Amino acid sequence: MPELPEVEVTRLSFADAIAGAKVLSVCLGKALRWPLGCATTQLVGRTVLAVRRRGKYLLIDLDHGLLLLHLGMSGSVRFAKQLPPAGVHDHFEMLTTHGILRLNDPRRFGAVVYADSEDAPEARKLLGKLGMEPLSDDFEVKQFYAGLKRRKAAIKQVLLAGDVVVGVGNIYASEALFLAGIRPTLSAARLTRPRVAKLHAAIQDVLQRAVAKGGSTLRDFSSASGENGYFQLDAMVYGREGQACRVCGTPIKSLRQGQRSTFYCPNCQKA
Repeated sequence: MPELPEVEVTRLSFADAIAGAKVLSVCLGKALRWPLGCATTQLVGRTVLAVRRRGKYLLIDLDHGLLLLHLGMSGSVRFAKQLPPAGVHDHFEMLTTHGILRLNDPRRFGAVVYADSEDAPEARKLLGKLGMEPLSDDFEVKQFYAGLKRRKAAIKQVLLAGDVVVGVGNIYASEALFLAGIRPTLSAARLTRPRVAKLHAAIQDVLQRAVAKGGSTLRDFSSASGENGYFQLDAMVYGREGQACRVCGTPIKSLRQGQRSTFYCPNCQKA
């Protein structure tokens, strides 16, 4: 599943190229997770102003309204002057004066939703409960600590929930907890302020390095320009069960949390 770094890499790979483009046509394939919310003809003639990100959502600002695009579990975006004819898994295509924007999503858990503004009910439903942005100045240790103190669940699960800090998905939660030396099963409320500060720094460090590496390509992720990510090659624990810890040599272990695999070092993450 694409996580925050993959979504940010996707944004960076086409945001400048599509800025200023006028929409010429919009075509839909099979139904996605949520309906578009407007007639495709309503978007024709609009101008793309910018592409932002909120959590795992891409926000495509138009001269009136915006499109909220989510990659779901297996989606990817392409943007180019020319693309091959749409295939069976291509479910949204926007032809612009600068090129073609296309969403490919084999499992159809992704979506493209139109809203008149970020205050519109459609946007608030998707964005209203998202936590702090970990790569922004708003992500402060004090607020992070306060949010974790209210949660008794395991810290890994709290990170994945997205209501305290947004976008720290399965791969990067495991990596950040390793870097901070925190056992993924520890209750979030039990973390001391110094340990929360260490986790705060680890989250930012891991996500920044992942973006710089183009994200993680475990199956089929690639940027809007078709490039794969390579962060997974540098992973300290994720996907390395049974292999030696890169720090202490202890075999990496895994466990199931909320139907997701968690990877950790039992020596480096004792508590």
